[in-house]
Amino acid sequence: MDADFCVDALEEAIENYGCPEIFTSVLKGNGIKSSMDGKYRWVDNVFVERLWRSVKYEAVYLKAYDTVAQARQSLRRYFVFCNERQRHQSLNK
Repeated sequence: MDADFCVDALEEAIENYGCPEIFTSVLKGNGIKSSMDGKYRWVDNVFVERLWRSVKYEAVYLKAYDTVAQARQSLRRYFVFCNERQRHQSLNK
């Protein structure tokens, strides 16, 4: 098991039940800072989380890379497509 499972479970719990004070105080007590902007809002990272979800499901999970170089090349093509060619609803397609 890797950390992704734990982070996903924590994010789901916070989304459904709010920020648990017991974890917040433990983190602060150990000098661990939140990666958010200090306001403790779940929306702080939502755009990046959505981007990486799209990358994983539209590019990474669909391919079996044999090397890091292949992964980099494929992801480079994916981002060029997303940023330069893909039709965006906000840009009137």
